[in-house]
Amino acid sequence: MWLYEKRLQYPVKITKTCPKTAQLIISQYGGPDGELSASMRYLSQRYSMPVKSVGGLLTDIGTEELGHLEIICAMVYQLTKNLTPEQVKTAGFDAYYIDHTTALWPQAAAGVPFTSLEFQSKGDAVCDLTENLAAEQKARVVYENLLRVIDDPEVREPLKFLRSREIVHFQRFGEALEKTKEKLDSRNFYYFNAEFDKEMAKKQGIAAGDF
Repeated sequence: MWLYEKRLQYPVKITKTCPKTAQLIISQYGGPDGELSASMRYLSQRYSMPVKSVGGLLTDIGTEELGHLEIICAMVYQLTKNLTPEQVKTAGFDAYYIDHTTALWPQAAAGVPFTSLEFQSKGDAVCDLTENLAAEQKARVVYENLLRVIDDPEVREPLKFLRSREIVHFQRFGEALEKTKEKLDSRNFYYFNAEFDKEMAKKQGIAAGDF
């Protein structure tokens, strides 16, 4: 059970509408490296994480990603608030507008709908944490790409905050991976399972050290 504080983790106060910018930023809502997939990834992985403290970390970061999702949605909402049909057409926002008006709906900047195939939950601690490291780096790159093409300081400041949190999360997952490796053994994870390597080598007819 979570306690919900009714304010954004970082304030969003955008005074100038810009549907073109909204169409770019929405990728961090429902795109392949967005906040929705991040929150679902971590909050799913926590159940099968064998190290309790790392499961707690997944819960903490997964919950924070939900807060980041709120920030992105607030930005898109403010960037498209009270649009006229003419603004919608001239900004190239008309295809989205036809399907959703200016309601929030998860998609990538290119218009591809969100799908749960954009994240994984494997039940293997090393696999899941390695994916999480990559996910945080990919999200960082997307925020940097947005900052390269967006000039409005009211939009840039929340994006810079979100980028900084991706870096922190990457560091925390790196520490978690090292902690997890120290606690796992050959009974349940291939990473330490020499017998698995020998069995596979025998079947493949190759040296176990080649795995």
